[in-house]
Amino acid sequence: QEMEAALGGKVRSTVVQALGPEADVEGTLRQLATQGHELVFTTVPGHLDVVRRLAGEFPAVNWEHAAGIERARNLRGYGTRTYQGAYLAGIVAGKMTHTDIVGFVASVPVPEVIRNIDAFALGAQSVNPAARTKVAWVNGWFDPGREAEAAQALIGAGADILLQNTGSPAPLQVAEKAGKHAFGWGSDMREHGGKAHLGSVVVNWGPYYTRSVSQLLAGEWKGSSTWAGIGEGAVDLVGLSDAVPDDVKAVVAERRKALVDGSLRIWKGPMLTSENKEILPTGTIADDRFVADIMFYVKGVEGRVPGGGS
Repeated sequence: QEMEAALGGKVRSTVVQALGPEADVEGTLRQLATQGHELVFTTVPGHLDVVRRLAGEFPAVNWEHAAGIERARNLRGYGTRTYQGAYLAGIVAGKMTHTDIVGFVASVPVPEVIRNIDAFALGAQSVNPAARTKVAWVNGWFDPGREAEAAQALIGAGADILLQNTGSPAPLQVAEKAGKHAFGWGSDMREHGGKAHLGSVVVNWGPYYTRSVSQLLAGEWKGSSTWAGIGEGAVDLVGLSDAVPDDVKAVVAERRKALVDGSLRIWKGPMLTSENKEILPTGTIADDRFVADIMFYVKGVEGRVPGGGS
């Protein structure tokens, strides 16, 4: 909607809602390609293989796939650095926890979610070295019932502040009933969380879609990957509540500025996995390929990544 408003009558778009695991994804995308669409955005990590295949079959169509780093003549990956918002939330959690245990309601075990967990933990540890992060998996992107159960389990395990990487406000609502705190995810959830809401990690795809389609209209679209973060207005931690002390808000503002100007690097050695394996040597700064492929817990996150990772 933001893209259409920005570009006026220069573009016509088609939106296909909720292509779930049982939907005919390939058939739907093939139909979009044969109907004359010049650019197709796909937004589910699991659709990548289909998109790669169709990009080869329809070379006149430009394809973009979220949550990946892809490069081909007519295919590029795009994403948001949501981990930057998770890191800032971790700072608040680390400063405000009374139990030194923070919780993460996780959706699906893919790199995007794992690095959000790790960044949350790293943010908390950066201001509170004693902070530990517990994780509860929902195995779905939107499931209010399971999200509520996961939040309750984390609180029962001692977590007094929660971050989620899921779509419903259920974790916030559970936290409020339990007298704990939590963050919203994806959009500003302050209206759902009451006194529990400390802030929300928000994602705004509008600027990227506008920029990408503008490139297409100008004949400047290229198949190179791109990641947008706080500096590009794609991600942020917003709506910090009055419960967050002013000195904590000041730290968040300072770190946000450092993320934008590059003086703060989240993925920098020495970095250890949860099993004390050195994953980044001292002074080493990870590149985007390293970050894109993260499938390990950093030290301070309890448990193991589903599937056998650290």
